[in-house]
Amino acid sequence: MKMTEPIDRSGVALRGSLRLNEPMAKHVSWRAGGVAGRAYVPADRADLAAFLTTLPRGEPVCFVGLGSNLLVRDGGFHGTVVLMHSPHGAMRVEGGLIYAEASVACPKVARLAATRGFEGAEFLSGVPGTVGGALAMNAGCYGSETWDVVAKVLTISRAGALSDRTAGDFEAGYRRVTLRGSKLGEDEWFFAAWFRFRPGDEKRARARIKELLAKRIAEQPLELPNAGSVFRNPPGDHAARLIEACGLKGHEIGGARISEKHANFIVNPKGKARASDIEALIEHARDTVKERFGIELVPEVRIIGEAG
Repeated sequence: MKMTEPIDRSGVALRGSLRLNEPMAKHVSWRAGGVAGRAYVPADRADLAAFLTTLPRGEPVCFVGLGSNLLVRDGGFHGTVVLMHSPHGAMRVEGGLIYAEASVACPKVARLAATRGFEGAEFLSGVPGTVGGALAMNAGCYGSETWDVVAKVLTISRAGALSDRTAGDFEAGYRRVTLRGSKLGEDEWFFAAWFRFRPGDEKRARARIKELLAKRIAEQPLELPNAGSVFRNPPGDHAARLIEACGLKGHEIGGARISEKHANFIVNPKGKARASDIEALIEHARDTVKERFGIELVPEVRIIGEAG
């Protein structure tokens, strides 16, 4: 169900789109999973701020960009999802930095940086998510991570308040980011970021982007629904190597399969996998690697919602 008329709650007129019982398989790259009780597509920053103030205290909220690092269990998410991906998200050069809203896809930032004569953004062409998602998990590839290049960010709170924060306000590690002294992701979310890249050569940056994309296509099962790397790499090793060494490439549970091309990817080859199939395969890979090597693999993907 989609409500296209302005919604008025607690005297706040909203201009975005509210969808009830929204199938989240449409919004996650695995193309699997349950529904969200409510899903909101904000019209703009002011509308998002207004919407957040209408939420009941304590209601679970999940911001979703391209859904490339998310699994919603088959029983659904009993809360509100804010759908942030937008092809019209703002992006520009500002004071020697590149400003991009959370709704912008990361590869767009890489391309803009290259055309404006910056280098150091090329790795973002290999991040299959939005700026907001990359900030939230410190996404990275090819030796670089998002927070290596963040100068400052703009966050928005459940109260609809906007805050400028510097990179120093956060503690960023391997696939994790925390706001010092607060619960980022529970009552405050990323809305935009300013990135600092080094001056460089456009032709060289474009060539590097082309090289990284070719490498990604050659090594990853991009032709099938997937959520990128499922597990973090353990110190001094690679999750893919460990999973492959256990003979799990091609292993299937229900409609989900460990990719034959890259063992740290789980694919939904026929589009018929349930979220429970994917989660069971994640647990099977973890248990097998733990039993064989004594190493506990830690998932990168976020799993939310109730079991079906």
